[in-house]
Amino acid sequence: MLDHRRALGLKVEFLNRGIVGELTEDMINRFDRDVVGSQPNVVIILGGSNDLGWGFEPPSVARNLAKMYDEAIIHGIQPVACTVPSVLGYDEGIQPRLQLNQLIKKYSAERSIICVDLFSATGDSLTGKLKEEYSNDGLHLNPLGYEAMAEAIFSGAVSAIVLKSLGDMMRDSDQS
Repeated sequence: MLDHRRALGLKVEFLNRGIVGELTEDMINRFDRDVVGSQPNVVIILGGSNDLGWGFEPPSVARNLAKMYDEAIIHGIQPVACTVPSVLGYDEGIQPRLQLNQLIKKYSAERSIICVDLFSATGDSLTGKLKEEYSNDGLHLNPLGYEAMAEAIFSGAVSAIVLKSLGDMMRDSDQS
């Protein structure tokens, strides 16, 4: 069904505004310029791994993410929340990620925000650890890990948003 988007004139464009190593506070500081200023229909927000690595508490990180979700909504931009992926070889880093991810999921559910679970998409369901094939160092995703992440975002959010847009376009053209 997504192949019909060309015939209907639907344009899907992705802009990556992520900066490696940033904290969620840094993301907030440039949100107006890099997101609101770009006037997208949708923003995919993934942040918090670096905060946790620097020892910030999950509730503090969740509040920063919530600020971005809310700011997007205020400006008519649909936010897509993403949970943070797991780690491998740093087991003490898993529990804070689980806590943060629960807060992200809860906030998203309360506000009807689409939430994509990247932790589950990239982690081992039995151990909660990042799957070995998705990372060369246990922390950073490799190309296969990014592919798994992209597939999860596409199937968990992008495809539904595109299909809704197609439906809206078809409904609008029928009313013309």
